[in-house]
Amino acid sequence: MSKLRIGDAYRQFVKSLSQTHDHDKAMQVAIGGEFDAIGIIERKILIHYGLTPGGFVIDVGCGSGRLSKPLALYLQGPYVGIDVVPELVAHAKALTRRPDWTFEVATGLDIPAGNDTADIVCFFSVFTHLLHEQSYVYLRDAKRVLKPGGRVVFSFLEFAIGSHWTVFENTVANIGTDHLNVFIGRDAIHAWATRLDLDLIAILDGDKPQIPLREPVTMEDGTVMSEFGTLGQSLCVLRKR
Repeated sequence: MSKLRIGDAYRQFVKSLSQTHDHDKAMQVAIGGEFDAIGIIERKILIHYGLTPGGFVIDVGCGSGRLSKPLALYLQGPYVGIDVVPELVAHAKALTRRPDWTFEVATGLDIPAGNDTADIVCFFSVFTHLLHEQSYVYLRDAKRVLKPGGRVVFSFLEFAIGSHWTVFENTVANIGTDHLNVFIGRDAIHAWATRLDLDLIAILDGDKPQIPLREPVTMEDGTVMSEFGTLGQSLCVLRKR
């Protein structure tokens, strides 16, 4: 599936949501549930893996601002958010209210930043919708834009995690009518890290709360995550040498 077709599928999805939800709700549902809670946990992940207030973050697949909204309360340094759906990018920019930050529509697999400039490049729920070859190209460009010692953080689906199987079953049931959902084996991650000369810092199971939380995070159903949180997807952290 080409990057263009992936963008088309998401645009159609967002358009359909706008017919059944008000604008703000459609923008939240478009990138999955738990908009506020997951955004807070994503921010915690970046801080846990070394982000300082003065750092430079590139958020590939920024969606409608799930990460950028809570991140704006912490990050004073530069931020670049990109996504394939213009409506999501526009909403993220308006929601975040940071005129000093950059939001752009992605037109390919290139990251709009100079060499050796970023502290963290994150891909939350991005590689879950790309071919392995596309994810590898993105990782290669992430290495280019990162400073030495900078980190790549990405979430992924894997067959080793039982709770991810439902995603696979739903994808099978909707072949040809839904967007692509892709699983990544840890052997592929090890191979990519080796080929790109990146250090593998961590791989966290998606079904185990492992992200330290300084304060509780409340989910939409009232469930409270305390002490440790999880995205539901597995997590990988790589470092540029």
